[in-house]
Amino acid sequence: MRVIAGNAKGRRLEAAPDDSTRPITDRVKSALFSILYSQDMIEGRRYLDLFGGTGAVGIEALSRGAAEAVFCERDRAALRTLHHNLESTRLADRGVVVAGDAFAYLARAALAPFDVIYIAPPQYQGVWLRALCAVDRRPELLTGEGQVIVQVFPKEWHAPDLAHLALYDERRYGSTALFFFTRGAPNTAP
Repeated sequence: MRVIAGNAKGRRLEAAPDDSTRPITDRVKSALFSILYSQDMIEGRRYLDLFGGTGAVGIEALSRGAAEAVFCERDRAALRTLHHNLESTRLADRGVVVAGDAFAYLARAALAPFDVIYIAPPQYQGVWLRALCAVDRRPELLTGEGQVIVQVFPKEWHAPDLAHLALYDERRYGSTALFFFTRGAPNTAP
C-alpha cells in the first residue's frame, strides 16, 4: 500500500497488524481518485474517512491537496498505524484523528459539513448500511455538492431505503464495489 499521487507520492503506508481494517487496493484507490478529480472533489475539500483504518483514503486525499481529513477509528492497533502513516507522510498537520466509535462521532452535534464521506467499515455485514443510514438521517453532514462513498464487497450490497441521499453511480473492481451518493431525491437503482 502506498500513496499514489500528490506531495506524499510513493510513500509506503503501514498496514494494520490484524484484520480490523478493510484495506483499499492501489488499483481501486487510483480509480476512486480519478473519479473524484474529474468532479473537482479533491483540492481544498474536507474529507471524513469514517472507518479510518490505516488512513489510506484520507491520506491520499490530503496528499492530493484536500484541506482536511478527519479519520474516525476505534481499534487501537489501527489507530497506532494511522498515526504512524500520517506522520511518515508528513500530512499530520491536516489530519484529525478521532479515537472512538464512528456512530458516536456521526451523532455529535454541530459537526462542520464534509465534501466527501468515505464509508469502508471492516467486513462485518450491515455496518456499511448502518453508517450510510446514519449519514442519511443527518444530510447537513454534507456540503451542498458533497457525496458519500461506500466501499463494500459486492455480495454485501443491497439497495438501501434512504430519505435524503440518492445513489448516482456505482463501480466494481473485482472483489470491491464503490457506491456513490449525493443529497437529493432517493433512487434505489443499481
